[in-house]
Amino acid sequence: MANGGPSFEWDEAKDRADRTKHGVSFETAQHAFLDPKRVIVRDLGHSREVSRYVCFGWVDGGVMTVRSTWREGNIRIIGAGCWRKGKGVYEEKKD
Repeated sequence: MANGGPSFEWDEAKDRADRTKHGVSFETAQHAFLDPKRVIVRDLGHSREVSRYVCFGWVDGGVMTVRSTWREGNIRIIGAGCWRKGKGVYEEKKD
């Protein structure tokens, strides 16, 4: 991402699969990290070998849920979508 923000990476095949399944591209999902009210939590259910995180952030009129990890200084997006549970977490934590 430009303007001195974090750098992102992802698997292109996984991006295509998530676009088909959830209607969200990883390119769009990276904008959740720019929301000043974003919520980032550790993904305890999937952090066995590598620490994973979930970012809840406002993107294009809705709350985006983005699963990610750190890889060599970059944020690697693993999955993204818009789910009611993510909106609930965002609303609860932002106040």
